[in-house]
Amino acid sequence: MGSPLRATVVGAAAGPARRAWRELTADLELTEATLSRFRESSDLSWLNRRAGDGGWWAAPPRLYAMLATAARAWRRTGGSFDARVLVALEALGERGGVPLPKAAARATSGGPCGIERAPRDRRVRLAQPVDSGGIGKGLGLRWAHRAARRALPRATGLLIEAGGDLVVSGPDARGGGWRIGIEDPRADGEPVAVLELAQGAVATSSIAVRQWRAPDGRRVHHLIDPRTGRPGGDGLLAVTVALADPAWAEIWSKALFLAGPAAIGGTARAHGLAAWWVRADGAVEMTPAARALTIWERTLIRSASA
Repeated sequence: MGSPLRATVVGAAAGPARRAWRELTADLELTEATLSRFRESSDLSWLNRRAGDGGWWAAPPRLYAMLATAARAWRRTGGSFDARVLVALEALGERGGVPLPKAAARATSGGPCGIERAPRDRRVRLAQPVDSGGIGKGLGLRWAHRAARRALPRATGLLIEAGGDLVVSGPDARGGGWRIGIEDPRADGEPVAVLELAQGAVATSSIAVRQWRAPDGRRVHHLIDPRTGRPGGDGLLAVTVALADPAWAEIWSKALFLAGPAAIGGTARAHGLAAWWVRADGAVEMTPAARALTIWERTLIRSASA
């Protein structure tokens, strides 16, 4: 996942806590070996090299689950979440992933979201290469959390965090919900808000980290609008979503980011989402569902001329 990993266990002895760490790291390694587009040997990289060739290929369970979730996300977000943005990312000059064959990058045939599935025998066919990206991290956290929980007593508190996205269950050290800060994407060292979550996941889509110069010299980021093939969400710096599942929190944080500042509030409220977003001027806004979870928020002090 390319993200720092941290786990906090509350109320368990050292032995179960160590077993939980071994289980969750082993589980995340399996996810990496299956879904990473940065490993040439991963199952996803193997499949991406064959995108557009017309063949049906048997997919390991985790790869099939990722592709099935991506197809559902495409439908539920009205196409805002589209795993085919990998081709656009490479065209904009993002580096680090396994290079795509030119034939695979040009392929355009296939189903409406580019992913066709045969559920009975878990075979798949891709129209274009796909990016596991945030959805892979979300699924990795989902599976790793389950693996760690199996190694811990029922009443134990557990937090797993990977690169700012996290999943929690059980009580924190105070015996209550987990208090989670939403970072300021402008990196001034202070959270913009703090929420309290008893169980579930929090994911953030932000332009704070993954930015680079495109071949034409423009400053670009990784949150690609599939309708244009260009970075989207102008006017937003970050979007955070709290949901029961980390994969769907990831999906909706990206879809809401791409809705842009004018539409994000209505879109989030229509889906009943707990969402927080930071505008380009530093203002923080949230949905009613998010406000119900918020225990502190920073007040933006504007100058008299603003």
